[in-house]
Formats: sequence, structure tokens, C-alpha cells
Amino acid sequence: MTRLTGRALRLTVFVGENDTWHHKPLYSEIVHRAHAAGLAGASVFRGVEGFGASSLIHTSRLLSLSEDLPVAVVIVDTEPRVRAFLPQLDELVTEGLVTLDDCEVIRYTSRTGTPGETDAKGKRSL
Repeated sequence: MTRLTGRALRLTVFVGENDTWHHKPLYSEIVHRAHAAGLAGASVFRGVEGFGASSLIHTSRLLSLSEDLPVAVVIVDTEPRVRAFLPQLDELVTEGLVTLDDCEVIRYTSRTGTPGETDAKGKRSL
């Protein structure tokens, strides 16, 4: 895992909540691969409304269309590490949108005190 401060690259992957990879949610596969690749962090955000290439509006307000809400997977790390991860997305994302943005990391710290120590959830500190 990378300790970040300063310039970084934000990778955002927009997919549907029902998109899958080998019977597993696509967003979950992206997060697990990012973790396995040692990227600094990844988060999944569920949208309440949106549309994409299909031009269908998906919203949580209409019961009939609420089953495939938009999902954004956001990953932040150094530019070389994020760009090295892009080929994995080529394999995974058949429909969706991938964006890259320069960003600045102000603070990124571990949650436990001793480097290499594992917390109760099995996460390692830096």
C-alpha cells in the first residue's frame, strides 16, 4: 500500500449496480483487484439517480427503475500506479465510463499506530 500526500490521480469508474463479473458485483471485483494491486484506496458510492449510454434514467424514486442504480468506484493513488491498473479495467468494464482526474492528497494516514500491524478486520497499517 502507498502512503500518499501531494499530487495523485483519481480514477472513477461509473457502472450499473447490477453489472457483474463472474456472478459477483462488478464494483466489488474492481475494489478487490485494486486492493490486490496494492493501490492506496478505493471506495464505492451508490447513486440515487442517473443515466448513461442507454439514456434510461435510473432513480431510487421510481420503484420500477430502482433495481440498477448508478455506482461509482473511486480509486486514488500515484499516476504510475493508477495507469498500471487500467488494463484490468479494460478486461472488466464492458459498459460504463472511466475517468481520470489529477488531484491533490492533503492527508492519508493509517488507522493503527504500528507499521505492519493488522487491525481487527485484517487491514495492515503503513
